Amino acid sequence: MSGRGFTFKQFDVQHDRCAMKVGTDGVLLGAWAEGGLRILDIGTGTGLIALMMAQRYGEATITGVDIDHEAAMQARDNVSRTPFANRISIIESPVQNLTADTHGKFDAIVCNPPFFNDSLKNPDQQRAVARHADTLPYRQLFQTVAQLLTADGVFSAVIPSDCLSTFCTEAYMANLTPSRRCAIRTTQRKQPKRCLIAFRHASCPHEFTSEEQCLQDAFGNRSGWYEQLTADFYIK
Repeated sequence: MSGRGFTFKQFDVQHDRCAMKVGTDGVLLGAWAEGGLRILDIGTGTGLIALMMAQRYGEATITGVDIDHEAAMQARDNVSRTPFANRISIIESPVQNLTADTHGKFDAIVCNPPFFNDSLKNPDQQRAVARHADTLPYRQLFQTVAQLLTADGVFSAVIPSDCLSTFCTEAYMANLTPSRRCAIRTTQRKQPKRCLIAFRHASCPHEFTSEEQCLQDAFGNRSGWYEQLTADFYIK
């Protein structure tokens, strides 16, 4: 990884124009989330998750949406240099402006959402927009997801563990219920700091599964679980 970007097995992602850089959260979600024939990536940023989903689901078409102009431009550039360019489109818009009438519904929606609700904003306006939930409150996120998700579709996200309760409450308000959850520890000694979680419409029959995983082994290397999850992306 350099200051400008990150190289994966089948593509590279430049992130010098984006507030939020390539990081573990995005890689986790891109490798873990369920897909479908039509996938929406909310807050696509660099386009990383959209690219990972395109690699994993070879028949899928992916739409990435971002409110930030520089991020949308960089995502388009990143996508254009990959074998998946003909299957990914980037829209510069608030996701709230997307409707099922104009864009259809999606089998899978993924999002690494803004998560700071009350903390002091970063003086860097671009980074503040990317990190704070002001422009996409959880309630609006779930209302939008509920409208754009097919009847049997799945919405997957990665969030800080201390946001989980609020996040799930807003999901229930939109008649979406958890179907899968994975709590993520950095090491065995630390409490889970991140959570991968998936939701489906409450009207869609589904079981709930839950697990806990660790990113590092006792020697500070990638754990077996993390190594297997990301094997198709990370260059050893």
